[in-house]
Amino acid sequence: MELNANVLKNIRRVEPYVPGEQPQNKVIKLNTNENPYPPAPGVLKALKDLEYDRLRLYPDPAAEELTDALADYYHVKKDQVFVGVGSDDVLAMCFLTFFNSEKPILFPDITYSFYKVWAELYRIPYECPSLDEAFCIQKEDYYKENGGIIFPNPNAPTAVYENLEFVEDILEHNQDVIVIVDEAYIDFAGRSALELLDKYPNLIVVQTFSKARSMAGMRIGYAIGNPELIKYLNDAKYSFNSYTMNLPSLVCGIEAVRDKAYFKEVTDKIVETREWSKKELKELGFQFPDAKANFIFATHPEYDAEELFQALKKEGIYVRHWNSERIRQYLRITIGTKEEMNILFNFLQEKLKNS
Repeated sequence: MELNANVLKNIRRVEPYVPGEQPQNKVIKLNTNENPYPPAPGVLKALKDLEYDRLRLYPDPAAEELTDALADYYHVKKDQVFVGVGSDDVLAMCFLTFFNSEKPILFPDITYSFYKVWAELYRIPYECPSLDEAFCIQKEDYYKENGGIIFPNPNAPTAVYENLEFVEDILEHNQDVIVIVDEAYIDFAGRSALELLDKYPNLIVVQTFSKARSMAGMRIGYAIGNPELIKYLNDAKYSFNSYTMNLPSLVCGIEAVRDKAYFKEVTDKIVETREWSKKELKELGFQFPDAKANFIFATHPEYDAEELFQALKKEGIYVRHWNSERIRQYLRITIGTKEEMNILFNFLQEKLKNS
């Protein structure tokens, strides 16, 4: 039986975000920018020590212990921190809370594709200034009147990082709107926009536990900003879902933040492997923007990206490919362990030699 046309016309319909494949069999998984190393040792201990009887109770809706740990780590006040179910949840709440102007918000044409989904879902007008030929943001495109700005730094899927002076220039020209800097990959890159919080009260910085902290499965994200903006975020959250964070995530997140030495060890290891991987890819003839995230956005001038993507997948090596204008000849390759990257490069070497 078909739905009545009057029913259908009042349903909100959007084109959803398409996540990377999550194969359940044993593969070399370099397609969703997960960390190839386990979380901090304290996370495992926290899971083992968790009293299962506590699971019958609701978790702390304010996530106070986790926000305290994050505030201490970043040397900010507790009321400057907002946590959510991964940075996707935090960003979605930011869109809902802060982007309510009739003027269009601005974000790059090649960027995290969820931005467009949220804008469509919440019926927020938007414009997408084009990246230049080197996949860099043109800051002058963000000088015009707008209803808010969001961009990742480093950008995804390009891995291009803009320095702090560049970010501040955009903030300097947009002090009457909310500017969100999405820093999912900042720990592999350079200085964070967090340094600018005291100077720009309209700035929101969003980060995640999914990448550098090896906890994509726990779904923890957070925003840091002016206390008044964080209050408005919490007001929206409590009007939507009071208990967003589950107890194991809260307990494990605290331990992940506390172990600074392990965090540095893992991020340093990934950066080292990334720099080595860039050299290996160049030797194979690949071209790419200078990668400052935990992935490389690469193309080969002589080989079709879709063909390489399918060949790799058949071999059990998963990378990411989009059949989108401007980037359909690129593959996004997550940095795995050195052993995983060696398997990738050995296969590519044989594939390219025999093609």
